[in-house]
Amino acid sequence: MNLQYLQSADDPRVRDYTSLTDTSLRKRREPEEGMYIAESSKVLRRAVDAGHRPRSFFLAEKWLDDLRDILDRFPDVPAFVGTSEVLEEITGFHLHRGALAAMERPAPLELSALLASSRRVAVLEDIVDHTNIGAIFRSAAALQVDAVLVTPRCADPLYRRAIRVSMGAVFQVPWVRLTDWPGQLEQLRDAGFVTAALALREDSLTLDELSARRDERLALILGTEGDGLADTTLAGVDLAVRIPMSGGVDSLNVAAASAVAFWECRP
Repeated sequence: MNLQYLQSADDPRVRDYTSLTDTSLRKRREPEEGMYIAESSKVLRRAVDAGHRPRSFFLAEKWLDDLRDILDRFPDVPAFVGTSEVLEEITGFHLHRGALAAMERPAPLELSALLASSRRVAVLEDIVDHTNIGAIFRSAAALQVDAVLVTPRCADPLYRRAIRVSMGAVFQVPWVRLTDWPGQLEQLRDAGFVTAALALREDSLTLDELSARRDERLALILGTEGDGLADTTLAGVDLAVRIPMSGGVDSLNVAAASAVAFWECRP
């Protein structure tokens, strides 16, 4: 183990962990600097098991025994250890889930190869809530969705809250950030996917009607909280689909809707 003890919150070695509660700052810094934060011992282990490499660890001394096997696997990676008070001053919150780790972001996957190996994909258009992102990835992992595509303005699946809510499923389900949306609808179509948007339209199929088609390859497209899918996206998809509801309810939270759609349309 490469233990390095912290005496001050001003220690420049732990810049990766400063002000983790500043969401807007972290959303800019982490992707640009090629890193993300894994929070909790369980998430950290799942990241390592997925082949992601830590650049440092950050923990209170009481967690050393729990993570000794992981720390021993990376003897050259510094493990910053401090009191709960110093760690909280650095991050902005109390660490009660074990350790943190600054992880190297894996290289982006290639979209065409990912589509070639998939039968069911989910496309997340401009979804901004990290809790929803994490919940959708967890449902995708559980319900046979082979890949997730996120649009350019969608929230980061590797933001620490999204990772935590997904229980590490963001490491399990392959994903790609699109660069041209809705232009890449055509790439989905060229790869043999039927594109189906969850939207309330007069011509929408019901979800069970879509399921009954048994499409070999299907892309389910989910829109942002509140406004739903953009008109340009709806104009470009093959189908619109809705979940039949009762009780005067016309829509579900996007994470809940994703789970229903993934289950009904599983291959």
